[in-house]
Amino acid sequence: MSGIPDILTVGRISVDLYAQEIGASFLDPQTFTKSVGGSPTNVAIAAARLGHHAAVATKVGSEKLGDYVRQQLRDWGVDTSYVGTGDGLTPVVLAALDPPEDPQIIFYRGAAAPDTQIAAGDVPVDVIRDVPVLWISFGALAQGSTAATCEQWLDQRDRRSDVVLDLDYRPSMWPDPARAHEVALAAVRRSTVVVGNRTECEVAVGETDPDRAADALLAEGVRLAIVKRGGDGVLLATPEDRWTVPPVPIEVVCGLGAGDAFGGALIHGLLSGWTVPEIGMFANAAGAYVATQLTCGDAMPTLDQVEALMDGGR
Repeated sequence: MSGIPDILTVGRISVDLYAQEIGASFLDPQTFTKSVGGSPTNVAIAAARLGHHAAVATKVGSEKLGDYVRQQLRDWGVDTSYVGTGDGLTPVVLAALDPPEDPQIIFYRGAAAPDTQIAAGDVPVDVIRDVPVLWISFGALAQGSTAATCEQWLDQRDRRSDVVLDLDYRPSMWPDPARAHEVALAAVRRSTVVVGNRTECEVAVGETDPDRAADALLAEGVRLAIVKRGGDGVLLATPEDRWTVPPVPIEVVCGLGAGDAFGGALIHGLLSGWTVPEIGMFANAAGAYVATQLTCGDAMPTLDQVEALMDGGR
């Protein structure tokens, strides 16, 4: 692929191993199936499945797992121009469906995973400046040269639409909640769209109540605040109005990846010029679809699959 993509995501990448036995813990005998993961990587996959030129800025190891990740991304239509090679091994993540809606996860990332080694020069300045949607995962601001690079890219972008901050908070990546709050708030102030659940909003703006969290995000200049409410649906707020989108009734197979499918669908709606309620309903359905599947990356839905789920719920 060539030219400036429609969407550039930045941050974690991994090989994910999913236990196939529902309800079994890591203490039980298990068999695993392999896929590609990492929240911002999954978002790029989701956007590509919906027909967009999606690229991801990240790094993998030089071993065969890194080769596997690159090949899988290419097979799914993701631009790998900015998938570099760093020091160390490609991260591996184990997931056990215990319980299915909130699986147990173990990260094997080493002291400094390759995706924490992104340098500012790894992506051309014109791509950072002109890509229609720049998606920054909060975890990318936590460690290594990637954190400094994301800070520089946010400054270069200068809050031009759209800069999406995904408050993908993983406590193990941060020295303490106070540091995470400091970095999150600074990033919020350079973003146009912010997405997070109640816990993540508390880290960023000190609020867990969805409406107060949305108010706090909007007060920092965000143009669209999205607060995920779990079983109560999703709140979407602009300075002018707000909407609550109810959850889609499904039988959950694996809760991992639903938020990433939501993100890819959010990007699709932004690029398509949809209204906020249209974006919310479509993104909610995309997330619900992936929650009915075992894995993440290879389960990201097409437009037809999301629309079919929406039609079935009407």
